[in-house]
Amino acid sequence: MLINMTQVLKPANEKKFAVPAFNISDYSMFKGIMEICEEAQSPVIIAIHPDELSHVGVEFTQSVKERALKSSVPVCLHLDHGSSFEQIIYAIQNNFTSVMIDGSSLSFEENVKLSKGIVDAVSSLNISVEGELGTIGSTDSEAEAGAEQIIYTNSDDAAEFVKRTGVDTLAIAIGTSHGIYPPGFVPCLKLDLLKEIKAKVPVPLVLHGGSNNSDDEIGQAVTLGINKINISSDIKVAYYDKMREVLKDTGLREPNTIQPPCIEAMKKVALHKIKLFQADNKVCLY
Repeated sequence: MLINMTQVLKPANEKKFAVPAFNISDYSMFKGIMEICEEAQSPVIIAIHPDELSHVGVEFTQSVKERALKSSVPVCLHLDHGSSFEQIIYAIQNNFTSVMIDGSSLSFEENVKLSKGIVDAVSSLNISVEGELGTIGSTDSEAEAGAEQIIYTNSDDAAEFVKRTGVDTLAIAIGTSHGIYPPGFVPCLKLDLLKEIKAKVPVPLVLHGGSNNSDDEIGQAVTLGINKINISSDIKVAYYDKMREVLKDTGLREPNTIQPPCIEAMKKVALHKIKLFQADNKVCLY
């Protein structure tokens, strides 16, 4: 079942769970994520960043669409961190059912103008729009772009932003970063700030940089109102760490020999996240 973000997050917001948004950058990863979500009966958001889209090729989205339409679980195909009107339109023309416009590095008024323009442009297309207010960090050159300094989302600004733009979901900054945290670094989420924002903002809230945070804090964030959590680095680390191990056998060359154990390693991490987000066995709500 292929649906948009509004449809996939409505039950999550009502029943207080979070839908995993797994960033995908090749077909074997996508195949594994779909298998584990179907086994767990979890809705899923397949997130593709513009850099990932340039890697897999836009034709990849057709295979995602076809697989989603045959699936027993709700699937949303989401453009992650779109930064321009052109990127958004290109995504909509190529099977995406949801888009994110990331104006978080702009001034508040510029972000409002950009985000509202996207909302207005897609209003008749059954496409959902995610906005972002505040900036999150980035831990290394392999992570998605982030700010050197986290700018925490102000709850009053968040309420005004949603009211003026009409976005369907809002990504907020409460202390996460893209990527894997360096050794010795312990992130701390501002859960009191999350409570404030949730009390003032009527749309589902999104947490970017969900990899590598403590289970306790992520679990609390879900309970307090986060409805979508982006996971990229954690599943990729699991996949490629296993691949490095497998490739120690230098005689291997066939993908159908090399990749299956990597997919299984990734699926274990993905299932842990699904259960942590309380998204397992939620297909009955759709």
